[in-house]
Amino acid sequence: MSDTGGKLLDSKAVAQGEALGLLARQVVEGFLSGEHKSPFRGFAIEFTQHREYAPGDDLRHVDWKVLGRTDRFYLKQYEQETNFVCHLLVDGSESMKYASKGGPSKLQYARQLAACLAYLVLHQRDAASLVLFDNAVQRYVPRTGSLGSIHSIMATLAGFDPAAGTAGATALGPVLHRMAGTNPRKAVFVIISDLLDDEAAIADGIQHLRFIGHEVIVFHTLDPWELTFPFTGNVEFNGYEGAAKLTTRPAELRKTYLAEFNAFLGRVRRACENNKSHYVLADTSHPLHETLSAYLAFREKSHGR
Repeated sequence: MSDTGGKLLDSKAVAQGEALGLLARQVVEGFLSGEHKSPFRGFAIEFTQHREYAPGDDLRHVDWKVLGRTDRFYLKQYEQETNFVCHLLVDGSESMKYASKGGPSKLQYARQLAACLAYLVLHQRDAASLVLFDNAVQRYVPRTGSLGSIHSIMATLAGFDPAAGTAGATALGPVLHRMAGTNPRKAVFVIISDLLDDEAAIADGIQHLRFIGHEVIVFHTLDPWELTFPFTGNVEFNGYEGAAKLTTRPAELRKTYLAEFNAFLGRVRRACENNKSHYVLADTSHPLHETLSAYLAFREKSHGR
């Protein structure tokens, strides 16, 4: 996989990237200055075995379940890699251009979310890489563990413009298989996408990553109007990714649309749960810190912390 991020480092992209980086820094530092801990802390830590407690040991590692069963103190021992790698996969397909009135496009929100996560990972001295994709990988910034490299990630995010028509169609499944085939070391894969694609292919790609041992987090990025369908009157809908225009009366379709769309959300969520992957609905009308908080609450609940 070649580094294509450098092609975007012109003066305009750098300026836009600096603004994006400043936003990410403000959101993340505000997030961490509160009661929140990094949702990424400890991803590279794997439990290996128990050992008996000795005076001076950190009580945070006591296995209280074992204590309850045996009435003896044992500590969980862990094996930690030097640092973990977080691969950020951002959907740059044409459908991500959509934005309801007054709000950011799904791509703008995805850029900002990816920027925050990249800053968060590099801030804690772990490594991050960036992949922008549609029906193939379009931009790639190789893994880096240096916070100084954030400028390249931000400029690449800020400078990417989705292609129009079928060239900008989504094909996430093959991209996930490619990433699984080129990344044998256990890592964290964060997928930021509207997932308007072949659901079976997406589930198969996630399963491939999980089979190797990667952790997968899906931020399902959607516009609030996609979720609520509040259109009125006679509306012309412009199709993305090769779809034709459609003129219709939304009021006549709303009930059916919402039923179908909510069924789609349910299927995607279940596909993630069945593959033991984390799913977070990222509504673009919600502030970034709320989306990060929602994920942290989910992670703490799912890990029983």
